Amino acid sequence: VPDPAAAPRWEPQPLSYQELQSERTEVPVSRLLDETALGRPGKEDSAGCGQLVWVGEPVVFGRADSIAGKYGVWMKDPEPVPPFTRDNTWRVDTVGTEVRQLFQYEEAEQLARGYPAKVHILPRPLESTGAVIYRGGLFFQPRHSRSVARYDLRGETITAEREIPGAGYHGQYPYSWGGYTDIDLAVDETGLWVIYSTEKARGAIVLSKLDPETLEIRRTWETNIRKRGVANSFLICGTLYTVSSYSAPNATINFAYDTATGSSRALSIPFENRFRYLSMLDYNPAERRLFAWDSFNMVTYPVRLSRA
Repeated sequence: VPDPAAAPRWEPQPLSYQELQSERTEVPVSRLLDETALGRPGKEDSAGCGQLVWVGEPVVFGRADSIAGKYGVWMKDPEPVPPFTRDNTWRVDTVGTEVRQLFQYEEAEQLARGYPAKVHILPRPLESTGAVIYRGGLFFQPRHSRSVARYDLRGETITAEREIPGAGYHGQYPYSWGGYTDIDLAVDETGLWVIYSTEKARGAIVLSKLDPETLEIRRTWETNIRKRGVANSFLICGTLYTVSSYSAPNATINFAYDTATGSSRALSIPFENRFRYLSMLDYNPAERRLFAWDSFNMVTYPVRLSRA
């Protein structure tokens, strides 16, 4: 295992603390109570779910200082398994052909300072920025495959791997920025998802709900949203949301597809790409925030949901 001190150093963004402070002071207690009353994310009954109505300004947590960190993934587990907690933070720098290092931090502040508590070496290199952490596992797409795999964080082994039938991979149906983002994993209040496309779907986004232990596909939905036409996507409460651009500073959340009704609708919710190169975007249902990687920068976005 590499010396943690030798891992690429992170430089904290100077304004991040001030931004976090202003974010707190601008939110009235009454609204916080209202939002808390919406429910406790992570429960199977999806209590407290609603439709996305607002995305706040990005809050910067850290910055990569090597080219390997131009694109990446950073995340927390919304339903951790001991000995891990919701404070544990995880990061993968995804520039390179043999991406195997998963950096583990005790908390986000440690990540911002640049020194991981541990470095996991994955048995298989991963592809692109679609990985997620959920229920004690790293779910990722092994390089040059249409499969998804589960790496157990405690046992440090791959415990499940399954091919996604017909899924495009390695540049067949990526998001608009490219980066081999053909297969994207996501987590919401209802569980684990995989976002992809197939030749049968003619490049439209296909969604499948996965069993987090076996990776068996439980159900699949085919949308009418062209995958190459959007910059990224995420799920909240069983609804897929897409982002219009990875580089425009004033982008929008431009489409929603509701798996409960099988219908899509156009949206125009403002979304800021502050650093002009969004390569990863995921929702954390425990924190009710979006986690993103924007040109070397790790950021989060607060979100607000309507009452269902």
